[in-house]
Amino acid sequence: MLDHLAVAMAVLVAAISLVVHVYSVRYMADEPGYVRFFAKLDLMTAVILLMVIAADLVTLLVAWFLIGVLLFFLLGFDTSRKASGRYALWTFLTYRVGDLPLVGAALLLWHGYGTAQLPELFTRISADPSVQLGGVAVVPLAALLLALAAFARSAQFLLHTWLPYTMDGPTPVSALMHAGIVNAGGFLFNRFAPVFVHAPNVLHLAFVVGLVTALIGSALMLTQNDVKKSLGYSTMGQMGFMIMECGLGAFSLAVYHLIAHGLFKATLFLGSGNVISESRHEDGVPPDDIYSFVVERRPLREVKKVPWLLAALVTVLVPVLVLGLSHGVVAEDFFHKQGSVVLLFFGWVTGAQLFFSIHKLPSENAWGLLTMILLSFLIVVVGYTLIAHAFEAFLYPDPVLRDAIYAAAGINDLAFVILVLFFTALLVGAWLVTFYAQSLEIGGKPGTRWNAIYLNLYALFSREFYVSVIYTQLSRSLLAATKRVNIWLRWV
Repeated sequence: MLDHLAVAMAVLVAAISLVVHVYSVRYMADEPGYVRFFAKLDLMTAVILLMVIAADLVTLLVAWFLIGVLLFFLLGFDTSRKASGRYALWTFLTYRVGDLPLVGAALLLWHGYGTAQLPELFTRISADPSVQLGGVAVVPLAALLLALAAFARSAQFLLHTWLPYTMDGPTPVSALMHAGIVNAGGFLFNRFAPVFVHAPNVLHLAFVVGLVTALIGSALMLTQNDVKKSLGYSTMGQMGFMIMECGLGAFSLAVYHLIAHGLFKATLFLGSGNVISESRHEDGVPPDDIYSFVVERRPLREVKKVPWLLAALVTVLVPVLVLGLSHGVVAEDFFHKQGSVVLLFFGWVTGAQLFFSIHKLPSENAWGLLTMILLSFLIVVVGYTLIAHAFEAFLYPDPVLRDAIYAAAGINDLAFVILVLFFTALLVGAWLVTFYAQSLEIGGKPGTRWNAIYLNLYALFSREFYVSVIYTQLSRSLLAATKRVNIWLRWV
């Protein structure tokens, strides 16, 4: 099934796999099982490509299942490390839990519409989306099961715990995971877009789950002191944004996000492998006391800051103008779609937070710094806007289907307006309070109640909600149960 989605995904998978293969030639040279590693890497690439071009439900299921199996063997490649095997097993079990809803969705669609061929299946669903089995509507239930499978594969909250602990596997595997493995949830939503068009409640669920995942993943990423684990939680947050975009009806933008994130995050993981390897041999910090004295006690230079009220206005208004004008020029109907407006809202929050963070940095030329940030922001937004709309036309050339997806993701107009106004007022108020607190130099005052709350939250996030403790207990219980079963089988 070589449609536009399959071609885009196949190019991404092949490109990242090629880079990972070339990188691994030297990076894995000293590892035992060198040939075995490349054999598994080749098989994984082949299976991912099979998944993205699958034209029927059976082939898709087989490829989806095999990806989890091969990932288990790649993550547990170093058999001498108990941690690698333990976390590889946990990933395998989580993937199997996520496979069950996909199997259920495939059986439902096959029994309801009498075909396993995807093009024919989508045609029959468009002709009659109200088919029932045993009094239950097939399409909404199948869409819910498909969404659950996507949540498990793309590490959404409550099913995310496997992702950070895959970092014990080889670094090239962590990079390859961004080529249609961890981001396969976005592909699944797009492949079954004709199904989700008729399941608006499932899209609303995807938006909520993606939003929560994005917030928690980003917060966990900022509190980690392990390079690869920090990148892993960053991936979790980005996958939350991807699923959230699907929940808003911006399916094509989710694929664009999938490709862009896959490329730069795979590069970051490969770079982290070099950094970790070099730092183990030489950390670059001279051991003498003079270096410590100069670094820790150097005098601070005089810095300039923009007045807080003016900085607050720039922070709030500039991103709105840049985003609004860029989308207004490119797409006339952009503001008529609720999903597009929400994406614009998140873009505004991100841009405003960028200006807010830059304002806090000390600089000898604060206005020059803000000007450079504004120019960079303008270039990024205009480029993103042009590419995103072109990509949408490429993946979904049928405007009727595009509008139907956005309409399915919509909610009541009055409720939508109230929610947007409420969150806007909440964010602007929080920024103004923070600006004012900084102007009075009380923002970081020790001993305050807010500081205590901040420290407790930081401790909770830095300890990953104590997931590692739960993992340890579950792993010990599983190992003990396995030993008892082995003893019983030998006795029998």
